[in-house]
Amino acid sequence: MVKTAKTTLKNVKTKIKEENRAIGRRKMASARVRIDKGEGKIVVNGKDYKQYFSFFEQGVVVAPLKVLGKEKDLDISAKVAGGGKNGQARAIQHGIARALVKWNEDFKKSLKLAGMLTRDARIKERKKPGLKKARRAPQWSKR
Repeated sequence: MVKTAKTTLKNVKTKIKEENRAIGRRKMASARVRIDKGEGKIVVNGKDYKQYFSFFEQGVVVAPLKVLGKEKDLDISAKVAGGGKNGQARAIQHGIARALVKWNEDFKKSLKLAGMLTRDARIKERKKPGLKKARRAPQWSKR
């Protein structure tokens, strides 16, 4: 007997999860962030964030949670690619802030005041032809 799509769909139970996902970006870095209820674990690309980032960048990553006082209430999983470590940390911060707003709309005001919901659009300017860098012209000599 061949199973049809109708018979298999009847057996599937929908599972409601209390999690939210968001994407954060900074320069060339892009972070996909997932938030679950938990005990405060932060995992970046399969590693603990304290192993992945230096001390300064660790503070950047947990900043949205500190603003709301939720450091020990939520588990965060992030996959980040592109850019350097600082850009990746800022991308994760942006993603966490956006996911928290999806989680609870009341968090928006305090995160917006802290400047964590705004996407920093500054990226490296491209090199132009005839120049050494984006704006640096070759050295000029009079004679």
